[in-house]
Amino acid sequence: MAMAMAALRRPACARRWCKVRAASCTRFSKEELITGRPDNNVTEHVVERLGAQLHLQENHPLSILRSAIEEWFAKEHEGKFRCFNDLPPLVTTKANFDDVLVPADHVSRSMNDTYYVDANTVLRCHTSAHQAEMLRKGETRFLVTGDVYRRDTVDSTHYPVFHQMEGVRVFEPEEWEVAGVDGTKLAEKELKSTLEGLARHLFGDVEMRWIDEYFPFTDPSFELEIFFNDEWMEVLGCGVMEQAILEEAGLGNKKAWAFGLGLERLAMVLFEIPDIRLFWSTDQRFLSQFKAGDMSAKFKAYSKFPPCFKDVSFWIPENFTENNLCEVTRGIAGDLVEEVKLIDEFHNPKKGRTSHCYRIAYRSMERSLTDEEVNQLQESVRSSLVDQLGVELR
Repeated sequence: MAMAMAALRRPACARRWCKVRAASCTRFSKEELITGRPDNNVTEHVVERLGAQLHLQENHPLSILRSAIEEWFAKEHEGKFRCFNDLPPLVTTKANFDDVLVPADHVSRSMNDTYYVDANTVLRCHTSAHQAEMLRKGETRFLVTGDVYRRDTVDSTHYPVFHQMEGVRVFEPEEWEVAGVDGTKLAEKELKSTLEGLARHLFGDVEMRWIDEYFPFTDPSFELEIFFNDEWMEVLGCGVMEQAILEEAGLGNKKAWAFGLGLERLAMVLFEIPDIRLFWSTDQRFLSQFKAGDMSAKFKAYSKFPPCFKDVSFWIPENFTENNLCEVTRGIAGDLVEEVKLIDEFHNPKKGRTSHCYRIAYRSMERSLTDEEVNQLQESVRSSLVDQLGVELR
């Protein structure tokens, strides 16, 4: 398998091609984001990462990948795509959900999945939250990259803050009339051709396949998979934009395609980074391994400190969710918690109660943890589970 992993250098004219907005770290006070109200669930762990802009730190692997994708679009589409990399992460629920047709009863709207500042304001959970805004402003070919926020499980591939890239291309009626095909067919054809080219640019001459999918904001919808490292791997989701979105933006006579991809997901594969927490490391032993423009770098482990496992068992209350457990654990242990995993479940039919046992793995990527500090962390977790989630420890 011939891999196109040679170093990519940023061409001098890339700034002309891709009109990148100047980075601006919009700051919000902790008091504005964590209010303690019933409709607020933002945590300190998340607030501390606001404004980090990892995707704009020149030698960071996420920035290297972002630049490689932007440069490919600049080259293949003759500078017609505009890039927006510093749009503020606080958005309205309308922008995050309604404008992209997320159903009112969709699970992603719940406080179990999304960080709410208040009932009408969230930390965006996808870069699609800016899609309608861009269309209303007259943007017809654009890439939006930024940090997104989701309450999720704790393991090596999930983190409450990660980075996405959204791409949109709008078609005029004249384009499909000249092509002699239906507008939807033209959009689908160019979408697939464009993203297959991007996949080859990043991964080399790989086998690809398209999977029919469902997304609220596109129809038809697809996932692109590639055969890489001896297995099929999802690269991104995409589709032809729902006409209702275009109509709401005053573009009802046009067609469009859209795609979204996760930078961490691809960077972990391309750079062979084993743990998503490493992207947040300030350790030079990690950061010095990567250089702007170089897509050939492979992460070399500089240490492997042992994990420490602690179990916690409790009777679960009626409103218990695993995401809440993970939020409590992260809130106390931060990036020292590597994984939270359900290892046993027991239902007592006489009492009508269910017990869960979770195994928590603590591990630092930079040093060995002492028994004393792990025991203190575990005790704090146990106490907080009782106080915040109302569990009954066993």
